[in-house]
Amino acid sequence: MNSSWIGAICLSLAASIWGGMYVVSKVVLDFVPPLTLVWLRYAIAFFILLALLRMKERSRPVLTGRDWLLFAWIGFIGYFVSISLQFIGTKLSNAHMGALLTSASPAFMILFARFVLREAITSRKVIALLLSTAGVLVIVGLGETGGSFTGNAALLGAAVTWALMSVYVRKASIHHSSLAITTYSILFGWLFTTPFMAGEWLSGSRPDVSDPLVLAGILYLGIVSTAGAFFLWNKGLELVSAGYASLFFFFQPVVGALLGWLLLNEHLSMAFLAGGICIAAGILIAAREERA
Repeated sequence: MNSSWIGAICLSLAASIWGGMYVVSKVVLDFVPPLTLVWLRYAIAFFILLALLRMKERSRPVLTGRDWLLFAWIGFIGYFVSISLQFIGTKLSNAHMGALLTSASPAFMILFARFVLREAITSRKVIALLLSTAGVLVIVGLGETGGSFTGNAALLGAAVTWALMSVYVRKASIHHSSLAITTYSILFGWLFTTPFMAGEWLSGSRPDVSDPLVLAGILYLGIVSTAGAFFLWNKGLELVSAGYASLFFFFQPVVGALLGWLLLNEHLSMAFLAGGICIAAGILIAAREERA
């Protein structure tokens, strides 16, 4: 199978997993403080990925100080700053603004890829981005927005920092496997989160994992939504250009809406169908250029 198709599948799966992650997170966050949950996700994901890395790469390459700095930067800007801003923004703003502002990430990915990776900003990429963005706006709607200024700024910051992280993952994939990048970057994300998790504990916010369903939810978030989805996203970035990869970010609101329809009996309107067609059209336009 062509590498661009494999990359597209990996990116689609990652974005789809994140699109459905919020249903599980919503339940678990009633029992586990937010930063403690992030810390637990990273701890589970790191040890699973480390075991896989040691099994797969028996003759591990020697990592230089520059390699470790790159992994630390990815872990800091993406797995610590971006995720933290996402939590803050979601708490202070609302889901509507979250969906709108997060959809800005692909535009920033294309912009950062121009300066960091020297990827050209072609007319096809711009058309694909505009079509896919229009699809998200149609699905989410342009009615009530709201949310505090601080919350909205945090959500926009999360979109920008995730885009920057993704571009540097693409850069790191030139010399390192996606499994190594994901493993070591999550390690640094885990370390950066540790002091803030400790602060939650000292303030009296402790997790309650007595319910088996809560424990299962934490394991799902750590294994599937973190180790699995982060690896798939990074693998996709290894195989395709950052500009093309950015468009698959739009799968999140589509999957979120579908799960709301399947699990919560939410109504799917014609706007959802029209928006989905726009997103698909944008990805197909970019895919033709990627294959070429």
